[in-house]
Amino acid sequence: MVLMALGVIALVLGFLTDHSEHHQRWWANLLVNGFFFFAIALGALFFYALQYAAEVGWSSQFKRLFEAMYSYLPVGAVVLVIVFIGATMHWNHLYHWMDSETLDVNSPKYDVIIAKKQAYLNPVFFWVRTIVYLGLFIGFSAWFRKKSLEEDRIGGTKIHYLMYRRSALFLVFFAVFSSTLSWDWIMSIDTHWFSTLFGWYVFSGMWVGAMIFVTLLTLWLKGKGYLPNVNKSHIHDMGKWMFAISMLWSYLWVCQFMLIWYSNIPEETTYFITRLFTDYQIPFLTMFFVNFALPFYVLIARDAKRNSTFLVGVGVIIFLGHFLDTYLLIIPGTMFNHNHFGLMEVGMFLGFLGLFIFTVLRTLAKAPLVPVNHPFVNESEHHQI
Repeated sequence: MVLMALGVIALVLGFLTDHSEHHQRWWANLLVNGFFFFAIALGALFFYALQYAAEVGWSSQFKRLFEAMYSYLPVGAVVLVIVFIGATMHWNHLYHWMDSETLDVNSPKYDVIIAKKQAYLNPVFFWVRTIVYLGLFIGFSAWFRKKSLEEDRIGGTKIHYLMYRRSALFLVFFAVFSSTLSWDWIMSIDTHWFSTLFGWYVFSGMWVGAMIFVTLLTLWLKGKGYLPNVNKSHIHDMGKWMFAISMLWSYLWVCQFMLIWYSNIPEETTYFITRLFTDYQIPFLTMFFVNFALPFYVLIARDAKRNSTFLVGVGVIIFLGHFLDTYLLIIPGTMFNHNHFGLMEVGMFLGFLGLFIFTVLRTLAKAPLVPVNHPFVNESEHHQI
């Protein structure tokens, strides 16, 4: 509640003290936090469905934790919709392709590149896609939660196999929409620039963010005396996921950077010139080395992945590192060289973090922490590696 109160104060004071045109800094930070925590919840829903589709047993001990995390999706959707309404109504200029003057050949703001992308980048089609994304993700998450609680009451395997089939269907939608939403909500900010790897890059960030948070949440609950059947092998597996997805993110970062840099096409390389060599060099390099080097050198050892102290320390730092990654995906294209990282940014992050934690804990309190009749729960209790 304290974090949420700080966030409300930061939102109000930030809006009142933001003197940039159309409160651009305030809106940009609202998008950063709205997307970051929505992405973590979506990453949790993806991993939840993946466990069912792959018939995984060990993770059934954590099933309710993922359900609690993806319960934030409707909250995050509200924040994003507010930002998109603001952009559509021209209360902000986060998406300059929404400015009709960029399509008017008689206007000094006419942009031939944006005009050629009008078939895809137009407000009506943007809203259609956004409603489809949010509707599908929230609909699947509500259905999964409903059937999970129903399984606790009824038992048997019928519901489990039904969720197995629906999870496979969800992953088909997710494979497409996790990329296209990143194009629509994030990449279109830098309208002249594009990357065919961008969707995978954003996906890896949301996945690793979800794995970090669920690991920290597990260790916190374990320290409070909950989840008694979670053992060192479970913790080891969570550490392996943190390590593996951090390396996937690093691989995609390097691939995207090297392909664009070698091509040396001005409209593509300018994306990295702004971030790596001019206005955002220090945070950009810090973000990369924190998100790559720290998990690589600390978590590569088996013992480190079974050590709660290492996991908490590394997890918190990488979590902040991936928030910085999201920040650098959005701010340079919206604030250019006029951004100032200050109390508003810190306060809004803490506020949204508090809102996310509050939503997760409130959902956890509504059902048993360990599913009662999940067919793999006994296997998970005896998990050893």
